[in-house]
Order: sequence, then C-alpha cells, then structure tokens
Amino acid sequence: MDEFELIKKYFQKISNNNPGAKRLNDDVFFDKKNKLVISVDTYNEGIHFPNFKYPNLIIKKILRSSISDLISKGVKPEYYFISGSGNKKQFTKKSLKLISRSLNHEQKKFNLKLSGGDTTNSNKVSFSVTTVGFSKNIIERNNAKLNDDIYVTGNIGDSFLGLKIIKNKINISSKLKSYFVNRFYCPNLPYKIYKEMHKFANTSIDISDGLISDMIKLINDQKLSFEIDINKIPLSKNLEFYLKKYKKLKTNYLFSGDDYQVLFTAPKKNRLFIKSIGDRLNQKFTIIGKINKGYKKNLIKLLSIFFLKVRFLLKLNTIFLFLRILLCFRCLG
Repeated sequence: MDEFELIKKYFQKISNNNPGAKRLNDDVFFDKKNKLVISVDTYNEGIHFPNFKYPNLIIKKILRSSISDLISKGVKPEYYFISGSGNKKQFTKKSLKLISRSLNHEQKKFNLKLSGGDTTNSNKVSFSVTTVGFSKNIIERNNAKLNDDIYVTGNIGDSFLGLKIIKNKINISSKLKSYFVNRFYCPNLPYKIYKEMHKFANTSIDISDGLISDMIKLINDQKLSFEIDINKIPLSKNLEFYLKKYKKLKTNYLFSGDDYQVLFTAPKKNRLFIKSIGDRLNQKFTIIGKINKGYKKNLIKLLSIFFLKVRFLLKLNTIFLFLRILLCFRCLG
C-alpha cells in the first residue's frame, strides 16, 4: 500500500467535515475564508537523503522542497516552522552552525521567516517542515480541462542523476559531478511564477515523486487521461551530454522525482501569453503533452512508438520466414 492508498483508506473520510483539507488529495490545506494556505512535509535520513554528511546542503533541499508545494499552488511562501530529530553525534555544534547559516541564506533568497519548531532525540535524523502562505485562491489539483496543454517548468532528471552520484553508483568527471550533486541538494525552483500562475494555469502540482506519478495524481479524480511525448520533456545540456556520452536511455532519468519543478495544464489559447511570461521572468516553460478524453487511458508516446516498432519487426520476420519457406519449396522442386 503506497502513501496515497493509505490516506484514502484510513484518513480521507475523517477529513470530510473540513473543506480546507481538500479530501487530503492536494498539496496544501486551504482555508478560503481566512486566505490561509499550509503545507506539511517530513524528511527522513536514508529515504529522502542518503546520509547526514552535508547538513548545510540537506537543510537547503528540505526547505526548498517544502516551499515548492505553495509555489505550485500560486501562493507566496511566507513563514515556516521546522522540527528536527537526531542525537548529539549528528547535531554537533559544527553541524548546527552550518544548518543555521543555510537557513539564513534560504530565508533571504526566498523572503521567508522562521516562526517556530521543535527538537527531539532519535537515532536517525529527520525533519518536518510546515510552510505557511496567504492567498485568496489556490490552483487546485483535478481541475484540468479537455485538450489542455501539459506544461513543465525548468528541466527534468538532473536530481536523480545527482542522487546516483552521491550513492557512488556513477563515476563521471568532477565538473559534471558537481553540477548534478548540486541539483539534488539545491533544486532550481521556479520561484517567481507563483505571482503569475493564476493568470494561465487550470491545475498544478510540484514534481516530487516523479513526472508520471505526479501527472497521475494531478488528475486522479477526473474522467480524463493524459498524453505525454517523452521526446519533448526538457533536459539540461549537461544531462543530454551525459546520456549521449555514456549511451544511457533518457527514460531512466525522467520518472524518479526530486525535480521540484511545476507541472500544470493550461488552455491552448494561453500559449503566447505563457511564452511572454516565461521570457519576462527568464523561466523555461515546455509543452510536453495534452489532456485527452477517457479515464486512465494515459499514453506515453515513446512506449507506443516502441510497440509499433516491435510489431513492424514481427511483420518483417513473418515475411522473411514466408520467403524462406517458398525458397525451400523451389529448391526441393
């Protein structure tokens, strides 16, 4: 049972008397009357980050991934609360200083205010972050429209390669190594778009669990499906270079999460408007697919192309076999 099945089975019903909870099927809590938006995230050592070797970088990743929820809803993150658990060996004076400096840096970068938290003792390091913002409206999940374009901000896949490098599963040049590891610890958030999202997006989500997984979640309560063209999914020049040099498949690096880009749908009529906003904000927007009719009839184009090629090869093999049989009969004759 995954996280979402667990929530649906045990907790969704008991949240039904609270409209702000959105049936526990969105990224945030939204109290429309008080214009209050809240997100909560938990991060555990060994699951969300391999180890606590670089506390200054880990805390940046944690805070950025937490505020990503509000950004994707078109809301400015204002305040955050952070709780941590660990022991004296992990939370040394040195590591605490590094954490404090990084939090201060991130606060200035994203105009955030630390507002509280808690600490407790445990064998493994974990953090919980609550982020708060205020808005008249949010861009909810499950509000896609038929024939909407599907967009993604930034690039996909860098973070996953960074994680593989951190786990010593890949050995590459130091320059590329530094780039990908930095993308894992410090995702390049599309921060500025929170001001503009309400002008063009119908529905949105941040990419934390993986592009396809999050696309499924984005429309999981609608009788719609999506079509995504793998070849249109944007990659950084460094990832393209790596894939070409080491002859790796693009698909291996697109669906593993931790990108913290925004995935959204918008009407086709908004294309020029979205492009103009991207140009003004220096923010990359890429159309990677569209919304179709039909419940759970999702299509990933590269797979369909693969199966067409397989069918074509089977047909060729059948023709060759038939020709060989004819040739044998001729020889016997």
